[in-house]
Amino acid sequence: MEKRQLTCINCPLGCQLEVVIDKGEIVSIENYGCQRGIEYAKKEIANPKRTVTSILPVIGGELPMVSVKTRTDIPKDKISECMHCLKDLKVGAPVKIGDVIVKNIGNTGVDIIATKKVDKKND
Repeated sequence: MEKRQLTCINCPLGCQLEVVIDKGEIVSIENYGCQRGIEYAKKEIANPKRTVTSILPVIGGELPMVSVKTRTDIPKDKISECMHCLKDLKVGAPVKIGDVIVKNIGNTGVDIIATKKVDKKND
């Protein structure tokens, strides 16, 4: 049997979960403050995923940067590949909230979208 300590990230409480695993199966979950903690532990053990956020430079924009994120969670082991794909990327203005910046980032099936509006700079 294996014991794993997890910090739940589903709400501000940050419960310190203790998960007991035997032969790849969860035997028990303790120290959760709500049902979301149980669901978080199950997902984290079976298939950990995260939302990736970043900022990218904007060419010709009223603002120099635009915030972006993955439309949905991606597998945790794909985060580095995702960030590598974004590292040299620049976006042309204008940018609207929800614009797809990168389709299928790192072959995850998930798009990178803009989370901020950046108008084109008036010269």
